[in-house]
Amino acid sequence: MNKEHSEYLIKNFPNLYQGYGGDPRETLMAFGFECGDGWFEIIKELSEKLEPLDVVAVQVKEKFGTLRFYIGYGCDEAFDAIDLAGDKSAETCEKCGEPGSLRDAGWVHTLCNSCDVHD
Repeated sequence: MNKEHSEYLIKNFPNLYQGYGGDPRETLMAFGFECGDGWFEIIKELSEKLEPLDVVAVQVKEKFGTLRFYIGYGCDEAFDAIDLAGDKSAETCEKCGEPGSLRDAGWVHTLCNSCDVHD
């Protein structure tokens, strides 16, 4: 994710992303948001739901073509919101945010037709 989007999330959801840029022996948020900018709105929406629930993100990444959002602890409301965000990511291009679908070209990604360019 680009610097502008990352900084927005860190600034607006400081409790949720308190581990951002921290020690990688303690949190995988040390590596930042490991996904494309197309999922920024999904992560922003999810962050708005999670911030008041007093949970802490330990990793945010793409895996098998969908958003994986890990927290250290949480309630059913938090886990339900995370599951919904993962479902949305499976229908949203990770690169541009337009409607997309899972594509397997040796590595699974969720992409739209325009971003699904094979070299």
